[in-house]
Amino acid sequence: MERQTTQLCDRNAMELSGMLRRGDVSAREITESVFKRIDEREKSINAFVTTTRETAFKQADLADEKFRRGGDIPLLTGIPVAVKDILCTKGIKTTCGSRILEDFVPTYDATAFQRILDAGAVLVGKTNMDEFGMGSSTENSIAGPTRNPNDLDRVAGGSSGGSAAAVSSGESILALGTDTGGSVRQPSAFCGVTGIKPTYGRVSRYGLIAYASSLDQIGAIGKTVVDCAMMLNVISGHDPLDTTSANVEKPDFLKSLGQDINGVQIGIPEEFFAEGLDPGIREKILEAIALLEKNGADVVPISLPHSPYAIGAYYLIATAEASSNLARFDGVKYGFRSAGDIADCMEMYHKTRTEGFGMEVKRRIMLGTYVLSAGYYDAYYLKAQKARTLIKGDFDEAFKKVDCIMTPVTPCLPFALGEKMTDPLQMYLVDIYTVSLNLAGLPGMSLPCGKIDHLPVGLQIVGKPFDEEMVLRVGAAYERLAVVSH
Repeated sequence: MERQTTQLCDRNAMELSGMLRRGDVSAREITESVFKRIDEREKSINAFVTTTRETAFKQADLADEKFRRGGDIPLLTGIPVAVKDILCTKGIKTTCGSRILEDFVPTYDATAFQRILDAGAVLVGKTNMDEFGMGSSTENSIAGPTRNPNDLDRVAGGSSGGSAAAVSSGESILALGTDTGGSVRQPSAFCGVTGIKPTYGRVSRYGLIAYASSLDQIGAIGKTVVDCAMMLNVISGHDPLDTTSANVEKPDFLKSLGQDINGVQIGIPEEFFAEGLDPGIREKILEAIALLEKNGADVVPISLPHSPYAIGAYYLIATAEASSNLARFDGVKYGFRSAGDIADCMEMYHKTRTEGFGMEVKRRIMLGTYVLSAGYYDAYYLKAQKARTLIKGDFDEAFKKVDCIMTPVTPCLPFALGEKMTDPLQMYLVDIYTVSLNLAGLPGMSLPCGKIDHLPVGLQIVGKPFDEEMVLRVGAAYERLAVVSH
């Protein structure tokens, strides 16, 4: 039993859920396995800001008690989950990776987190992230950078790098992340795990500390497609506490996984395979598409002509919204306040924000304030919103012909720590294939499709609004076929 227990943290959530139901293993044993892995690897990976060992074992024991009593028990019961440190957790520190919130302890739980607790999940801890979600590498954090479990000299991606690294390394079985411009999908691709960003409005944003309110969405990270579907079943659904939460029917996402892909129309946008894409990644993505085509899918060339404007539009809209959202962190209401001799309120605001925010956050606040200022609003912000409408229109047109769209997740492999930190533009371009989905509010998933020199490659599947079922169906089919073909 001991030999098996040491490997429990490397199994997927659905497999562990079945083992718990059969009585092959206890929730405490699974939790012990996860914390053993944390003790072994956390010092080198740095996936967590806070671990909640004591809470986790209490929750695991409660789960075991439920299994002893029997009855209708949710699939997530007893499964360890890590939560990105941007989601409010009552009584547990929530830092957003920022000095300005380094001692902030929320008085309430985010809805998505509350739902995983209600389903009996075990909280392992709060994961590391780029400060306020601003970054693509999890190097902008007061807790230091998170390293890629596949190669410790490389980044884990961002901003949900801690969540992706925790799942990849076995330091958690599942994780919650957030995705403003690719922050669930890109680190999932870099770390070789599966991550899904649902349609905007599918999952409540209540309790998510906002970066860009019209773009932020909570997503799930797991080892497999079925893990993501399992999490989505729990965290989805209307929430009256969130005015952007969509009051739409919530399907059972697990039911779509076993369906075949005969006749499924997969769109391949030429713009996503143009100059700038690593040739090795292009080859892996095209191999994945060919495998699906060989097994019944129809591949349809499509065009998304306004996609070249996505990065520009995204960084104008996101920074404008960040400038507004982060105005609340002023040293008055909560969070960090600059100490020492301060003459007046203006000096206190200035010193607090200068000392409390990191360089990337300050850069984005300044950019956002600039584009919203008189004389520049029409030239930049309004133009970006018009481009956003055109980008969404491209997807609407494409989805008249296809059921889903397939693209790379990133133009490059995981890069070395520090490689892009001095060149913000190069860092921003890492998001070139992911930001369009946030601008259009569409669901998207990253799943592994092979490796190049031991480094993972991610395949992105994009769906129609509220059609996560198609995304999961195609993803699960590829996962099955990839196993057989290898």
